[in-house]
Amino acid sequence: MFKVVSKQKIAPKEFDMWIEADRIAKHAKPGQFVVLRVDTLGERIPLTIADYDIEKGLIRLIFQVVGKTTAEMSLLEVGDSIKDISGPLGTPSEVGNFGTVLMVGGGVGIAALYPIIKELKLAGNKVITILGGRTSELVIMKEECAKYSDELIITTDDGSYGMKGVVTAAMKMVVERGEKIDRCWCIGPAIMMKFATKAAAELGLPIAVSLNPLMVDGTGMCGCCRVTVDDNIHFACVDGPEFDGHKVNWDEFMGRLRQYKDEEKISMDKYEAEVGGASWQ
Repeated sequence: MFKVVSKQKIAPKEFDMWIEADRIAKHAKPGQFVVLRVDTLGERIPLTIADYDIEKGLIRLIFQVVGKTTAEMSLLEVGDSIKDISGPLGTPSEVGNFGTVLMVGGGVGIAALYPIIKELKLAGNKVITILGGRTSELVIMKEECAKYSDELIITTDDGSYGMKGVVTAAMKMVVERGEKIDRCWCIGPAIMMKFATKAAAELGLPIAVSLNPLMVDGTGMCGCCRVTVDDNIHFACVDGPEFDGHKVNWDEFMGRLRQYKDEEKISMDKYEAEVGGASWQ
């Protein structure tokens, strides 16, 4: 059992938890994830490790309520426990002193981007970070990302904070003012990563993306998380989750994400009826 030691609601439907997981914390690296099961009857879902504290034996999970399991997690309180957590899983991000790196994050993907930002800054890079969201309240972890960034640019669709517009406009602005970008990462909603990759191609930038397909076991055995990269089948859980964005078959990937939308809605509607409302809103 893995005990919840802190919990905070940081945005509508988004929660921040620190959880006791001593062995996972000791081995976690930026870019890796865990697969968890809330209780004995629960499904297995992947969540990126947003941070870790080796001394205290804690890992940090930041998640958005998108279905039944994340809704169940949102109802856990400090002192409650999660049944199973397996990890760290996946191939860690490549961290080195590359020069100037451009980090692009959106939505809950910012939580996955943060530990990479942190380690790249500690490795001696100049870090330019772009965070985007529909509104100001959906741009999470601004202060933490700013701590490890030489420059932080915020974009919002409605102009409620920072630049009005999307992250791709900020990417173009950074390059057009003369910054030489040696590496670029983008983590966020699939549609955002697709268009950030398109912008990176136009700007001549290499770009790494973190894919979040359907996943069950997280060890490469079930084949559920298969993605097509460079015209070859890969498993995101063991070959990724990071891939060269220019080589991802985005249309196939996004189609697979929508594969069980109807069934997911039925499950969520049933659960909301059982618990008597959506307290996670």
